[in-house]
Amino acid sequence: MLLHSLDLPGIPKVASGKVREIFDLGEHLLLVASDRISAFDCILPNAIPRKGDVLTSLSAFWFKQFTFLPNHIVATDFADFPESLRPFDAELSGRSMLVKKAQPLPVECVVRGYLAGSGWKEYQTSRSICGIALPEGLQQAQQLPQTLFTPSTKAVSGHDENIPWEECRSILGQAVAEKVRDYAIALYEAGRAYAAERGIIIADTKFEFGLLDGEVILIDECLTPDSSRFWPETEYRLGISPPSFDKQFVRDYLETLAWDKTPPAPPLPEDVVQRTSAKYLDAYARLTGTELQ
Repeated sequence: MLLHSLDLPGIPKVASGKVREIFDLGEHLLLVASDRISAFDCILPNAIPRKGDVLTSLSAFWFKQFTFLPNHIVATDFADFPESLRPFDAELSGRSMLVKKAQPLPVECVVRGYLAGSGWKEYQTSRSICGIALPEGLQQAQQLPQTLFTPSTKAVSGHDENIPWEECRSILGQAVAEKVRDYAIALYEAGRAYAAERGIIIADTKFEFGLLDGEVILIDECLTPDSSRFWPETEYRLGISPPSFDKQFVRDYLETLAWDKTPPAPPLPEDVVQRTSAKYLDAYARLTGTELQ
């Protein structure tokens, strides 16, 4: 079932993001990953088959792996969901999570291990990323001398903006900022090591955190093809943007168009849609060792 948008009669929807639909169940929230895809902060008109399934199942996989910090998961198996959701089995099964109600922190926690994407563009002009000075002579896709925490704003509309560490600390407060920075780097490095054993390089990723009863917890998604840059180790080399298992494939296609990256976004050709779906499913299989059912 291809899901572009969703309403559940009798259940209040509290938000509709670039990918997720969020419903209020009282004590908990229901997060539903649609098959929408966004690029350059714009939602594209096409939906990607099985994308919502991959995002939910892969996030659930990683949440179970990372036991060193709390997260928002209550249940990911539809059989464990409330009885009120039973009529919506077809829409929800495989792509939804029951989660705790945390207060999201107003900062995106970006972690970079390799020189790619916007980081590479910035490095070419300033020899730095988000104000963090880097050595001369680094090449595109090169591993950075150290893992970088490069936070950004969460834009309600338009594009997220990178912010320096000092601004992140001012927004979140010293203690919370240091905790999310340390958590984000630890999560990235643990995920990168795990993925490397399975032939995937995680070049960079983005995490979101929230507060629950005064405690910082991991929320939203975790190390998915939407939130991360995955490269196949066999095709990795310096000086190029390596082939990827993530939506960088879609971004690369869009970069070939005369589009100014403002809405409305152009439609994707069917072959790009199908190849993107295949890349997401391949990433899931390689990382988990199982095909997505």
